[in-house]
Amino acid sequence: MDSIFNSIRAMLVPIRREGYPFIVGFFLLALILGWAWGPLFWIGLVLTLWCVYFFRDPQRVTPAGAALVISPADGRIAFVGAAVPPGELGLGIGQMVRISVFMSVFDCHVNRAPVAGAVARVAYRPGKFLNADLDKASEDNERNGIVIDGANGKVGVVQIAGFVARRIVCWTKEGDSLAAGERFGMIRFGSRLDVYLPAAARVLAQVGQTAIAGETVIARFGGEDGERVLRTE
Repeated sequence: MDSIFNSIRAMLVPIRREGYPFIVGFFLLALILGWAWGPLFWIGLVLTLWCVYFFRDPQRVTPAGAALVISPADGRIAFVGAAVPPGELGLGIGQMVRISVFMSVFDCHVNRAPVAGAVARVAYRPGKFLNADLDKASEDNERNGIVIDGANGKVGVVQIAGFVARRIVCWTKEGDSLAAGERFGMIRFGSRLDVYLPAAARVLAQVGQTAIAGETVIARFGGEDGERVLRTE
């Protein structure tokens, strides 16, 4: 019997606690709609199930290696190229390698550290709520950035709110140590993450590619791929 329960538990994806108020709210809305008119209950129930799906927090198996840069978000690679990092990150005015990952409302929105290291800075900046798929969203939208001082230099990670997203959550603090693939925050309801890397990084990701947070290698430092081992949660 225990093995059956363990198998069922393994199939269930954990839900972030930040999602519970929304899930309960959608379910109460479904009850109210159903009281007004029966068929509306099912619409509310579908929205409740979508909310459960949105706040899922699946386990990931992260490739381990100091030279690897791991995707911080689930979604589509929207930009690869040179860009000046936001001033509040304190990374200078020179161009760095930027990789942007766009998250739709159907992607998992838990954000993970692309490299291991100490959190040197956490900086929030208010702004607009433009479509996060637009390039100018990196400059104009509300955002929260962290700087990780890793083995290959400082790496910036910026959470950017989108047209639907209205709440950036970051539970890491300055002075914390993060492992590659470790959760550090999330954004609610559609958004984007920008990763700023030193010029020595070799980009492996391509625009249009689908990335998985904590698993997909999007760049690396050094010439050869080298040996990879997997770090399980």
